[in-house]
Amino acid sequence: MGKHVAVLMGGWSVEREVSLSSGAACARALEGVGYRVTRVEVGRDIAEVLARLRPDVAFNALHGRYGEDGTIQGVLEILAIPYTHSGVLASALAIRKDKAKTVVAAAGVPVAQGVTVSRFEAARRHVLPPPYVLKPVDEGSSVGVVIVKKGREHPPQEIARQDWPCGETMLAESFVAGRELTCAVMDGKSLGVTEIRAATGEFYDYDAKYAKGGSVHICPAQILPNLYRQIEECALTAHQAIGCRGVSRSDFRYDDASDTLVWLEVNTQPGMTETSLVPELAAHAGMNFGELVRWIVEDASLNR
Repeated sequence: MGKHVAVLMGGWSVEREVSLSSGAACARALEGVGYRVTRVEVGRDIAEVLARLRPDVAFNALHGRYGEDGTIQGVLEILAIPYTHSGVLASALAIRKDKAKTVVAAAGVPVAQGVTVSRFEAARRHVLPPPYVLKPVDEGSSVGVVIVKKGREHPPQEIARQDWPCGETMLAESFVAGRELTCAVMDGKSLGVTEIRAATGEFYDYDAKYAKGGSVHICPAQILPNLYRQIEECALTAHQAIGCRGVSRSDFRYDDASDTLVWLEVNTQPGMTETSLVPELAAHAGMNFGELVRWIVEDASLNR
């Protein structure tokens, strides 16, 4: 039997359900290519569970806080269990969209103009001239994202609700119209660029990402070759500047009318179901799902 791989999934972030889907798909694929797999639904007792299991590798299929922010990575370093994807620093930096933007912009990648504010300030006044986007600084999957359209008199009030689940700090960014594009990086190389179109509406929100038929992926993106190359170069630069390891995925907006490209964020724990963006791009590059998850496991290490 091959290596013993613990697939970490679930957790308690708002992206729990997405993580369970990623974890289940990866576990099946890893068994299919010969690994001994233990599926681990992550709770607050994860250190005890892993200390008891002692797997050869932890496959991190967690999304959102605690799984994507350096926290679980720190636990795995302490337990000396080699793990997949990015390490403590890159994970903590990447999930803070505002801090990540500063680092990536300093490396020469174009980013959207923005400002970091408390959610209450953003509810009190327009912190940027509309149209602009408000997003929690440290959530993924478009959770909590609000588009403030041109001509809107008052800022959105839902972000000031007492039961708001997405943290106290928001990033406001100038809205860039146009295409949603994404590029995966693996082993220091681009896997290609996909254009994402929401099947309904203009925004690739949580439902468009995960509901069946919610979005259309055009892989490879039908864009000019020089733009395609520019996106690949920017994704690679962002991956390296933040210090990502394994597989990452950078998201972009491109406005045809003004020829404006902006980098939005890097996902250090991209979705990993067979129809997710990274597996699709890997298939486009000639690597099936089993080969992809095998590469990710064999790339696992400590001190990432």
